[in-house]
Amino acid sequence: MNVTTESFELVSSVESEVSRLMTQHRERRQHWYAHDVVPWELGRSFRDEPWDESQATLSPEVRTALQLNLLTEDNLPYYHAKISGAFSTDSPMIEWSRLWTAEEGQHSIAIRDYLLASRNCDPALLEDERLETVTKGWWYDSPCPVEVFVYTSVQELATRISHRNAGVKADCPIAHEVMSRVAADENHHFLFYRGVTTAMLSEAPGLVLDAIHRVLADFRMPGTGIPNFNRRAVAVARAGIYNLRIHAEQVVRPILRHWGIGILQGLDAKASEIQEKIMAIPDALIVQAEAFEARLARRGPATLRA
Repeated sequence: MNVTTESFELVSSVESEVSRLMTQHRERRQHWYAHDVVPWELGRSFRDEPWDESQATLSPEVRTALQLNLLTEDNLPYYHAKISGAFSTDSPMIEWSRLWTAEEGQHSIAIRDYLLASRNCDPALLEDERLETVTKGWWYDSPCPVEVFVYTSVQELATRISHRNAGVKADCPIAHEVMSRVAADENHHFLFYRGVTTAMLSEAPGLVLDAIHRVLADFRMPGTGIPNFNRRAVAVARAGIYNLRIHAEQVVRPILRHWGIGILQGLDAKASEIQEKIMAIPDALIVQAEAFEARLARRGPATLRA
């Protein structure tokens, strides 16, 4: 029996928990409408009045964060394909993948409509970058369905924090409301994926620990293929919207604490070794964060055109 077969069997063993968490999600999440929060009253014709950066009301850093988050959301078809393609057709995860995709789809609608109505983006450039981003695509190589749950647990929490912080930094009540709605959805999705991972961890800790280590040892957000991603990521990091320190302190450490990784007992030698490696990751991330912060300090203040 190979690891992938064992992984599929593990996912099958927690299908009742998948269904329970999906029902809980439906009961917990409050449905919302993007058109209720987008400031349509601010909208003007781009044909009659071409866009100019002087029309923007948000700081360049916040605009960069919102556009980066939006372009990440635009790759939803690839995320859906990965999740739905990782499970058998009779798995409750197929139903979840459709529900999750339907809810996630509103995020790009809301953010794009806000940016366009408020004139906080170059509409032509934004569309060009959407086309380039989606044409390039996104993929996650691992065939392991357990790793899919671990990755989405981490990614959804990271996205929630990034969306929320962008809204807070916007200094605009409408942007704050839009991003708060989106972040709330991401939190609901995070709770689902984290819950399924928790159930699997109790069934097969060694297998799940291995997946957690693979994800966290080289974690990358799904937006890395976006044009000028590195430059934009640095600007977002510098602004305190999302960076390595936030990733370590607000994503990795809390999720490892919730899963109780550091206090798992009864592990075999291999699993114990992986446990130690996982618990060393947050401190290693902080070291990287300190080095990054030192480089930024040496560079001094940066100017950015979103």
